[in-house]
Amino acid sequence: MTVTDRQVPPRPPTDPTAPRSPQMSATAVAPVNRADRPPADPVRRSSLARDTTTVLVRELRPTLRTPFSVIFSMVQPLFFLALFGPLLISVTGIGTAAALQTFVPGILVMSALFASSTTGANLLVEIQTGSHERMLVTPLRRPSLLIGRALKEVVPLVAQAVLIVAVTIPFGFEFSLGGGAVGLVLLATFGVGLGALSYTLALAVQAEDWIFWSVQQTLVFPLLLLSGMLLPLEDGPGWLQAMSKVNPLTHIVDAERALFAGELGDQVVLWGALSAVATALVGLTIGVRAMQHATR
Repeated sequence: MTVTDRQVPPRPPTDPTAPRSPQMSATAVAPVNRADRPPADPVRRSSLARDTTTVLVRELRPTLRTPFSVIFSMVQPLFFLALFGPLLISVTGIGTAAALQTFVPGILVMSALFASSTTGANLLVEIQTGSHERMLVTPLRRPSLLIGRALKEVVPLVAQAVLIVAVTIPFGFEFSLGGGAVGLVLLATFGVGLGALSYTLALAVQAEDWIFWSVQQTLVFPLLLLSGMLLPLEDGPGWLQAMSKVNPLTHIVDAERALFAGELGDQVVLWGALSAVATALVGLTIGVRAMQHATR
């Protein structure tokens, strides 16, 4: 009988309950416990929050090192208070205290409008010097580069508002503490959204800083005048009042006046809150998208 004619006996069936040899145990793959894996979403959220905090601290360092910049930025609002205050009293015929109740909340919104709309100029400087391009190649997430910068605007806005209110109290300005706190939150929300839009404009124009300032000035002053924060528009022509009603800044100014007066349940507060939140959502959405597609 040849070798090929030999019949190979069949291999006995493997008993799954039988103990395995050391060689088989060493090569066996241990089952993966999915419960031990950290969920992906919390890691992603915590990373975005950590990166946003990093950018926020980076942007706040120059402000904290030179706090006088916040104080000197109050010069313009105080000039408006000193010059337009008496004009408002003579036009409306109301007393100084009543004029301050109307004028000071408007000045706070005006301060937020100017400060937040010009903050994109800082990003323009970083783009021109190459600092922003170096930030883009860091491990930081792209959305955090804009969200952190936008949140930075909250600190100087709140600081300016507190200082302006403190200066006007000796002259007869009265405010509700709770309503004033809500008003500052609403003002900060609006400032974050407008600051994000300002950064978006800077990303769009890149090194053409003259385009940035042209667009900023063209948009800011109509919003300012149509909001009624400087002079009342009740006696203005119908077309002017109609344009004022579609201006989101008008609702924010009316809400600030009601909040500082302690009228938290007024309907204008709801419209002002909706306008501020809508500004923040639109600004952050457009800004994050622009930052994700930025190349320099």
